[in-house]
Amino acid sequence: MTNNNSYQDLYNLQRFVDAQEKVYKTVIDELKNAKKSSHWMWFIFPQINGLGKTSTSIFYSIKSIQEAKQYINHDLLGKRLKECVTILLTIEETSSEKIFGFPDCMKLKSSLTLFSEISDSDSIFYQGLNKFFRGSKDEKTLQILSTLER
Repeated sequence: MTNNNSYQDLYNLQRFVDAQEKVYKTVIDELKNAKKSSHWMWFIFPQINGLGKTSTSIFYSIKSIQEAKQYINHDLLGKRLKECVTILLTIEETSSEKIFGFPDCMKLKSSLTLFSEISDSDSIFYQGLNKFFRGSKDEKTLQILSTLER
């Protein structure tokens, strides 16, 4: 599956498309049931590079603000990320730890922080931070973002 936007895949966003291909339906089911039980956090809710230390977390990390913008504007990836956050906003559960477990609940916070920083202040990413983290952003993500070129 490819993106319809007319830009080159300078950031290898295809790695996310490939990873999501076989598990996306499962992701949606788990989110709707408010219980993550399989392994997909890295490529559904990506974080800024510098947080995770495993090879998987590094491979799926977002390396720049420009890459984050390309991700959110990607026809498929942006749509899926917004769909996943929208599902989270519609379920009753307000504890990210109950839904995702630890440390994946913190990965959610850092991903929402990353994408809120490049979105409007009324975006679903801010809404997610408000619902699950009382509006608090991930400080380490903010520190890393402050060192990157806007």
